[in-house]
Amino acid sequence: MGQIALPLKVGGDGPARVVVGNANIAAVEALSATESWPFRTAVLHGPPRSGKSLIARWFAQQGLGEAIDQADHIDETKLFHRWNRAQESGTPLLLVSGRGEEQWQIVLPDLRSRLGAALHLTIGTPDDAMLADLLAVHAEQRGLVLGGDAAAYLVPRAERSHLGIERLVAAIDRLSLERKVAPTLSVWRDALEEVIGPEEPRLL
Repeated sequence: MGQIALPLKVGGDGPARVVVGNANIAAVEALSATESWPFRTAVLHGPPRSGKSLIARWFAQQGLGEAIDQADHIDETKLFHRWNRAQESGTPLLLVSGRGEEQWQIVLPDLRSRLGAALHLTIGTPDDAMLADLLAVHAEQRGLVLGGDAAAYLVPRAERSHLGIERLVAAIDRLSLERKVAPTLSVWRDALEEVIGPEEPRLL
């Protein structure tokens, strides 16, 4: 597991990165094998804040093909024309959807049949190793120095999602600044309670 360094800037604070782990490794690997995509088309699904947009931008900037973010919010006729143009030019087309494969209900029959035949990729639930990497990256992006025991304490107690980890690090950062103290155990505990509620007795 590791991190892909993306040729992007986020808020001028440095290079954006996507943590690669169990939840997205299959999708990331598939993006480098566009020759195997049915009709040169892939649809990337995933939960909020799971790096879909960054992955799509990385894909486009690497010259691997065209990427359309939030494709599920684009007028279907316009999207169908974009699909046709990609076919005519032979350009691999990556569509990013914030909905699950079963949730994106396409009305236009021609578009529905084309995208139904595309390669569908889904970002799943991070495991402990990936959650620890996400924790480290979000802390680094905020300039937040967590102790060496942070991952061991926080990961088993955190919400198992990209968004959950992002919210947790934001809460730790805010509480630490408000109290003017280093983000140690008491801050971690209060941040967890704020984000997901009181700890279960079994974790004490």
